[in-house]
Amino acid sequence: MEATERDIKKWYPVCTQSRAEKKAYSELTRKNITSYLPLQRQMKQWSDRKKWVEEPLIRSYLFVHISRQQQAEVLMTSGIARFIYFSGHIASMPEQQIEQLKLLTASPYELEITENNLLEGEKITIKAGPLQGMSGEVVAYRSQKKLLVRMTELNHAILVHIPASLIGRR
Repeated sequence: MEATERDIKKWYPVCTQSRAEKKAYSELTRKNITSYLPLQRQMKQWSDRKKWVEEPLIRSYLFVHISRQQQAEVLMTSGIARFIYFSGHIASMPEQQIEQLKLLTASPYELEITENNLLEGEKITIKAGPLQGMSGEVVAYRSQKKLLVRMTELNHAILVHIPASLIGRR
């Protein structure tokens, strides 16, 4: 029996309601819908204490791995606002980009999210360390070199602080 276009599972970015990323992720998990919420540990300071917390890497976004026929079920999930559209169609993401995002969040490097349209720079590959083999673009930023992984479907970019000695030209 052949899988139809509607049965093929792809990764889709979805927008959540404001500050509802973890709630939406929990609800999707409860419904047995494969999802991914990239989190980053951050030190938060209140007037009386400091504490490490896990915050969403990309505010108001998470990713679901579903078939087209499951899209309505995702939209009926508490905390989910809408799918992301690109050129009039629901945007999907290549599996490789999700895997790269998982590698980035598992790496010891400090990550920074930016919505700025950064100028394209030299194409590079990481030649050593936990991100070895990952490709991206170099961006001059505060006199440091950083790896830029551009995720066009989200209209975001992820900057990674990484020593220049780990970067090789493609």
